[in-house]
Amino acid sequence: MSSNTQKHYDMIAIGAGSGGLSAVERASEYGKKCAVIEVKTIGGTCVNVGCVPKKVMWFAANSATSIKNAKGFGFDIDLKGFSWKKLKKGRDNYINNITNWYDGYLEDLGIDYIHGFGKLVDKNTIVVNGEHYTAEHIVLSPGGEPTVPHIKGAEYGITSDGFFELKDLPKKVAVIGGGYIGVELAGVLNALGSKVEVFGRADKLLNGFDPMIQNALEKDYTAHGIKIHHKTQIDKLSKDLTISTNNGDFTGFDQVIWAVGRDPMTQHLGLENAGVFCNQRGFIPTDEFQVTNVDNIFALGDATGRTPLTPVAIAAGRRLSDRIYNNMTDRHLDYNNIATVVFSHPPIGTIGLTEAQANEQFDKVKIYKSEFTPMADALLEHKTTTALKLVCTGDDEKVVGCHIMGHGADEMLQGFAVAIKMGATKKQFDDTVAIHPTSAEELVTMR
Repeated sequence: MSSNTQKHYDMIAIGAGSGGLSAVERASEYGKKCAVIEVKTIGGTCVNVGCVPKKVMWFAANSATSIKNAKGFGFDIDLKGFSWKKLKKGRDNYINNITNWYDGYLEDLGIDYIHGFGKLVDKNTIVVNGEHYTAEHIVLSPGGEPTVPHIKGAEYGITSDGFFELKDLPKKVAVIGGGYIGVELAGVLNALGSKVEVFGRADKLLNGFDPMIQNALEKDYTAHGIKIHHKTQIDKLSKDLTISTNNGDFTGFDQVIWAVGRDPMTQHLGLENAGVFCNQRGFIPTDEFQVTNVDNIFALGDATGRTPLTPVAIAAGRRLSDRIYNNMTDRHLDYNNIATVVFSHPPIGTIGLTEAQANEQFDKVKIYKSEFTPMADALLEHKTTTALKLVCTGDDEKVVGCHIMGHGADEMLQGFAVAIKMGATKKQFDDTVAIHPTSAEELVTMR
C-alpha cells in the first residue's frame, strides 16, 4: 500500500473497520488527504470475525436444515458427509479475497494505510510504530472485542473469535450467553450437528427483545434439540470444561464459547493524552454529530456504545465527512428506528419499539400480531414458527414497532423499515395489496 511520505492529513481514522473506513472514504471523495490506522486486519470485526463469516456459516447451517427437511417433500436423500474443514477453508478464502481487495481500493482513493497500533499523543497527533502523524480531524473507530468474564478458568473457553478458528465441528458445545451472538452461534452449531446447551443469566433469550419473539425463538430452539438454562450464573470453568454454576455442574463439552458481550478497544488509545473522555466501561460518548468532548476528535461505531451494527457505523462515518467537508451543516445519523436482524434459525428482524416500550411512551397503543407455521414447513416433521407483530400508537395508528421471526424475516424487514422510517400508519399498511402466498403478506392483512 501507499508509503507514508506525507505525515500531515486532513483526517486520520484509528481503526480500519466499517466506521473508520467509511469516514476516510467519503472524505477522500471530497479531495481530502486521509490515512487509516489498523493494528489487526483491515475490514474490522464485521469482515473478519463478525457479520460476513457468520453469515457464511448461517447459510451452511440453512443448507444442512434443507437437506434434513427434503424428506418432507418426497426426496429420498442419503447424506454422505459434511466437511467442516472444507467449509472453513472456503469461508477463509472468501474473507481473504475481501481484505486483499482493500489494498488496491484504498490506493486508488489515495488513502494511506498504516499498519500498527495508533495512540493519541495530543488532540492533533497520533504515534504509530514510533512515527508521528498529525491531522486536523481524528476519528476514533477502534471497534470492540469479545468479553471474557473474570472467573476462574475463563481461559479454557473460547470467544466468537475462537469459533471462527475451530478446525472441527465440536460434538457438544456450551454457549454462555443468551444474547444476539449466543443465539446465532447456538443455531448454527445445532443445525450443523453439534449438541448445544445455552446458559443465560436472564429468564429469557434475547433480553430486551419483544416477548413474542423471545417466546417463539425459545419454543423453536427447544423443539430442535437446543437445551436452554435460564437464570444461570457461571462461577468457574474447569480444565476438563466442567461448568460450575448456581444451578449445579454441567460437563461433557468439547467447547465452551463465551458470548457474554463485547468490550470497546479504547483502553490503550491514549485518550487521556488528548483529554478525550470515556466512561467506566471504556465507551466514548459523543453528541449527535459524533463529536467527543474534544472538538476535532470524533468517535464512531462499537466504541461509542450506541447500536453496535456495521451499517450504523458506515452511515455515521459517511455523514460525518459530509458534514465536515461538504458543508452539510446538520448532517448526522438519526439513531431512531434502526432495523436489525438476528441470524438465528429461523431469523429475527426487528425495528422500533417493543410493546412494553410503546406502553411506557404512549397513552394509546394497539397491537396487531400473528403466529403460524409457514407454508415452507407445512409438510415437514420438524416445523418452525413465523411470528409477526406491529406496534401502533395514536388515533392514526402510526407503526412504531415491527417484530418478525420466521423464514425470510431478514430480507422481509428491509422494505418495511423504509415505510416505518417514513412514518407509515396501519391504514397505509392495510391499503397495500398483499403478495400471496407469502409470510410477509400477514403484515399488510393483520386484523
